[in-house]
This record gives sequence, structure tokens and C-alpha cells, in this order.
Amino acid sequence: MDAWGPERVVCVSDRRTGMRGVLVLDNTARGMGKGGTRMSANLTVREVARLARTMTWKWAAVDLFHGGAKAGILGDPNAPNKEEILRAFARALADQVPEHYVFGLDMGMAESDAAIFVDELRSRGVSTGLPRCLGGTPYDQLGVTGFGVAEVVDAATAHLGGELKGSRVVIQGFGAVGAHAARRLAELGATIVGVSNTEGTLSDPEGLDVESLLVLRAQAGDSGIREYGLEVRPVDDALLLDCDILVPAARQDVIDPDIAGRLSARLVVEGANLPTSTEARKVLHARGVAVVPDFIANAGGIIAAAYSMDARNSAFTVDETRIFEMVSEKLRPNAVAVLEDSVRRQRTTYDSALAMAQERVREAMRMRGQLGQDVAAARRLTA
Repeated sequence: MDAWGPERVVCVSDRRTGMRGVLVLDNTARGMGKGGTRMSANLTVREVARLARTMTWKWAAVDLFHGGAKAGILGDPNAPNKEEILRAFARALADQVPEHYVFGLDMGMAESDAAIFVDELRSRGVSTGLPRCLGGTPYDQLGVTGFGVAEVVDAATAHLGGELKGSRVVIQGFGAVGAHAARRLAELGATIVGVSNTEGTLSDPEGLDVESLLVLRAQAGDSGIREYGLEVRPVDDALLLDCDILVPAARQDVIDPDIAGRLSARLVVEGANLPTSTEARKVLHARGVAVVPDFIANAGGIIAAAYSMDARNSAFTVDETRIFEMVSEKLRPNAVAVLEDSVRRQRTTYDSALAMAQERVREAMRMRGQLGQDVAAARRLTA
């Protein structure tokens, strides 16, 4: 714990199903905790806490009034008894949901899983990410987060004096975020020269056929890339492919100092949460590689979630067009502001983005009397 949080860590378990899970409420000074719910076979409490902290900064960075939170379930998302585990998780957190936290979608979770939460707790108000038939806004299906990442790539490229049309882009993580980012980037004229997923890496310096890849993904999931007709290289090769722009859109901690020192991209836009380590960010900054941090670049999903939060108990559905417009309105100027501040203050873009988000959270904490008289804590808040 530090002066920002977390405010609450709730660990739950169920002997019948073997369910083990955690909810972390990091900082709710600007509003109730909101963040996705993930399911992973190697989930840790620390991982969920780090992601909850990222949500604190993400909400503040886009200046929307929710606080940072995250929930997670330890287990195989493809387990045959997944529904039983989800129901047990929902019951165990019934004293927290929806007053303090609302379930959402993250890695290992789908719209049908959100529907199970709603059924178990008998309220549409307990989860976002619901399917359309339950009045929800299926933002993973719409590809809102990936769309936002692509918009940030476009804005950052223009700010740096380049042109996206013809730029060579690698998408590391051709999943829910990366696939939709690739589609939007192709629409904007970029050349996608490499993609990767859990099965491996595909590359073509002349450009991959994104629409064909999307069809194969829809038909066969990650294994669809093996039907594309090119050699499937090791997964980690994607990070070091020759390109102008790299979009890490898979898991956290994939870019370490060694990779940061060898990658060829001059612009990195973080589609995943926490893909770059602190030391790697310093290496990239020293090399002059521009980086748009995760909680700036991939905030499209939480903008959709904000609309969904507002409409959870409404008989009316959200205007999807307005969501995409707001994603562009919020993310594009944020990316440029962070890049400009990084150059002006000679610090990493992550530090610039963090300072912007922290100032907003700090002001909310001050107004609510949460800073108190602890001078040491106040100093930590300004660090």
C-alpha cells in the first residue's frame, strides 16, 4: 500500500467449485471503482493490484469520474465448469457489487460471462459488457479499444511529422484489441507487416491481408494464422520485426530493457496494459523512441464502459456512434499532450502521463479531505 491505495483488497474462495478470486479497489476519490474482470490460470493478487492502479490513472487521464478497480479469478477460462465458478465468484462478492464495484470484461471473459453475473445476482446493474439482447453495449465485439489504439497511432504519427499511410506496423497480440486496431489502421492506410498471437508470428514486408486474417480468426481463433499460408515464426519474434510502429497489444511486461534496446520501431503505442517495464521505458526514451503509454492509448474501452455504466438500468441502449466519437475526442489530444510534455520536460512519456493523471486524483483527494496532515504521505503523492 502507498498513499494512493489500494483502499480495499477482497479475496474470496469457494470449496465446492474451487473458485479463488480477488477484488482490488485502488482509489475511489473521483468515483466508485470500475475496471474489468479477468480470468487466468496464473493470476496473482499483485497482478490484479497493478491493473487496478492502472485503472486509477486511466480514468483520471480521460477525465471521467470513476475510480480504479480490478477483479480477477484464478482458473482456466476454458474450464468446463466455468459457469459454476463465475456464479460462485458473483455470490462471494455480493456485498461489494454493485455498490462498490461493477463487473466488466477483461482477459478470459466474454459477454456471455457478464450475462451469468447478471443472472446470478438478479440485476442488470452488476455488470457492463453485456450482450445486446440484454441491453448491453458489446464493446469488445465493436472493437472500441482497438479503434482507440489506432486513432492514437494516427494522431501520434502526425504529431511526430510522419504520415500513417504506408507506415509499417506490427501488432503484437492479434486478439480482441490488436485485431480491431489492425482493421482500423488498415482503413487509415497503414501497412500491417506483422501480427502475433499465442500460436506464433506472421510477417510479410509487403503487408499482410488484414481482412483475410480477421476471417481466419473468426473461424478458428488464434490457430487461424496457421491457415494464412506463410511460415509461422516464434511468438516473441513479433517485437523485433522491422517496422516503423509497434503496437504491443498482448500481455504485460513483454518489453524489457533488452528488447527496448533492439526493437526497430520509432513509435510504440501500448495497446496492452503494462507491456513495458520501467527500465525499458528509460531505454526507449534515451533512444528517442516515442511511446504512448497504456492508460492513454487503450482507454477507448473504459469510455465505452462509462457509457455502459450510465445505461445499466436504462430501457434505452447506448448510441454506439457517440462512443466512437468520444474515443477520438478524448484519446487523440491526450496522446499529443503527453508527447509534447515529454519533450518539453525531458522525461518519459509515461512520467508525463502519470503526472497529468495524478494531479487530477490528488485534487479530488484534497477536496475530500483525504490527504490529512501526513506530510510524508503528501510528499509521496507529489513524487
